[in-house]
Amino acid sequence: MLAAQGSSTDEAGQRASWESLKKKINGPVNKVNTSNIKDVIVELFSANLIRGRGLYCRSLMRAQTLSTSFTPVYAALTAVINTKLPIVGELLVTRLVIQFRRAFHRDDKDLCISSVMFLAHLTNQRIAHEVLAFQVVSLLLETPTDDSVEVAVAFMREVGAFLAEIAPRVLNAVFDTFRSILHEAEIDKRVQYMIEVLFQIRRDGFKDSPPIRSGLDLVEEDEQIVHEVALDDEDLDALDELNVFKIDDAYEENERKYVGISREILGGGSDSDEAEAGAESDSESGSASESESGSESEANGDAEDSSVREPSTMAQKPGVQKIHDLTETEKVNLRRTIYLTIMSSLSFDEAAHKLLKIEIRPGEEQELCNMVIESCSQERTYKAFFGLIGERLCKLNRTWGHGFALAFASCYESIHRYETNHLRNIAHFFAHLLVTGALHLSVLQVVVLTEESTTSSSRIFLKIVLQDMAEELGMKTLNDRLKSADYKVAEAVKGMFPSNNRLGQWFGFEFWQQLWLVFQLKLEFWFTFGLGYRFQQRQLGIILVFIFS
Repeated sequence: MLAAQGSSTDEAGQRASWESLKKKINGPVNKVNTSNIKDVIVELFSANLIRGRGLYCRSLMRAQTLSTSFTPVYAALTAVINTKLPIVGELLVTRLVIQFRRAFHRDDKDLCISSVMFLAHLTNQRIAHEVLAFQVVSLLLETPTDDSVEVAVAFMREVGAFLAEIAPRVLNAVFDTFRSILHEAEIDKRVQYMIEVLFQIRRDGFKDSPPIRSGLDLVEEDEQIVHEVALDDEDLDALDELNVFKIDDAYEENERKYVGISREILGGGSDSDEAEAGAESDSESGSASESESGSESEANGDAEDSSVREPSTMAQKPGVQKIHDLTETEKVNLRRTIYLTIMSSLSFDEAAHKLLKIEIRPGEEQELCNMVIESCSQERTYKAFFGLIGERLCKLNRTWGHGFALAFASCYESIHRYETNHLRNIAHFFAHLLVTGALHLSVLQVVVLTEESTTSSSRIFLKIVLQDMAEELGMKTLNDRLKSADYKVAEAVKGMFPSNNRLGQWFGFEFWQQLWLVFQLKLEFWFTFGLGYRFQQRQLGIILVFIFS
């Protein structure tokens, strides 16, 4: 029939052939499903998809918009065609990008959702590049609204599992953006719930949204052809002229060429029969080899078990050298696990509960405290979320309280190595622990307020800590705590009110005076430590005016 239609070169004959081509493409596309997808592929390859690629893309996009539940099937169908005719896959991705951009600017939420779902499954099938997926979600979350966040959530539910394998770090950044939107942006409760559900899906490993559904993994990895179409490309052309009939001067020649391409793709009848027979024999041999490999794996498993048990017996023998891992691979993995646990939690209660479930070997407890502080320092601004985690851990077990006390001393000694923003976050974190009583004031014993013992960074750190304590506790409570009768507190704060020499006294006084805390604390420490009326008369007069006014 194809040859009969191809023999006619007049407009009527070509138009009839065009109408027939429409039916050959629209029919299989509308009836495709998981069970008959292989038969549909053969039917489509028998039609001239080079000439009708515009019809194919239009038919597929319409069908997908009307029934989004079949999106994985349409993506798998295109993945097979893309391996033989890459121009078809590239045209489909291009049209979907253009359609998404138009729908986004028109605020057409339904069309945006169907477009991003199709792009997500084309990304899963390695037709579209993963960079396009990150560009789409970045555009949606750049200025978050209820609709844009809803579209982004729908998109990540479909493509999240694939991106977790390909680019986990970038995916973590995307979910950090979702978390900040959840905590800071003013969005509807319904959308907030959708984000929380998305986090739960991620915690479950996207088990209900695999990249490729069962029965649709039809293309080998080495045969996949990825099209690098970007969202911000200005020269994208949808080639809409391919959707309408146009007279082809070289019609017969082009039809003969495609017949040769179709035969090369599909092969003859005998070849296909032999291929099917070969596939059956391969499946039988594959099942046999699986059974053999299964028995071999069991034998190897027994051997591995015995090999695992042997070192324990050898370790008991004297003279056997124990191997130590100096690469700290396990420590790096532990730190990664702690960080991901914190960042994937929606509340501090959940984070603390998960952190306590992590298996930490004896001697590595300090890593958990350090990672909580480091995670806090990496934020743009301080979040009480981290302070509440530290407070909960300190109050649950003294081990963590001791760990954070050691971390305070370590951070204070190396505070000059931190950037200003990181320094502020760490100071707010420890101020929260001191205010809530999670850390004892004895941790301040590392502070010696002299010019030689401090740096500009340490003074900024101490200033933020004291100001936060004054704001949260009030001056009376802070004054009472610093003047506590507890011997440990008295010894700890002694370095903050130096009395060894005159220069140290003046330096400490100037520091407190800049914070305006020297007046609220009534100078009682300075009189106690012997500074008293030895101040210069002019400055003493100013101080007394502030005290007694």
